[in-house]
Amino acid sequence: MEKLHQELKALIIETLNLEDLSIEDIETTAPLFGDGLGLDSIDALELGLAIKNQYSVILDTDDSNTRTNFASVENLAKFISEHRPSASL
Repeated sequence: MEKLHQELKALIIETLNLEDLSIEDIETTAPLFGDGLGLDSIDALELGLAIKNQYSVILDTDDSNTRTNFASVENLAKFISEHRPSASL
């Protein structure tokens, strides 16, 4: 799971052009939105598309768990590992 955490941190930095951050600057359990990393709804859309392209996993915006799934790198990794096709493992 640690490898997926690192991949997601790199994906966040690359997708959202956060060049002033490094993987080490993003805490695995820290919030991605609000007082945490400070992402907003536009960032969530961009990140959701990047996750879909990278891991073949769709984060359904109508799902009541979407906010929880996007809460932290840890939550995203858990969601992706539970929902990605076995071929991409």
